[in-house]
Amino acid sequence: MTTEPVRRRVALTDDGPVLVHGPIEVVLTDGQKVISDRAVTALCTCLRSRRYPICDTSHRRRVRNSTAPGNDSGMDPEGRGC
Repeated sequence: MTTEPVRRRVALTDDGPVLVHGPIEVVLTDGQKVISDRAVTALCTCLRSRRYPICDTSHRRRVRNSTAPGNDSGMDPEGRGC
């Protein structure tokens, strides 16, 4: 009897977090583990969340640099997605 691995759905959003379906465990660079048992967990990609790595919708308050021509790439000035 073969046990197949559980596949999790990961959805990328245009201007927001990465959505991971199903319970997850995230291991941070310092070894700390963040566990979420939610049906869908939003992972921060803009690094502004006060609950990092969990998204707290801080990306919605981001001020876009409208003076930079062509800066509609969805990236902040440091090149990180939001």
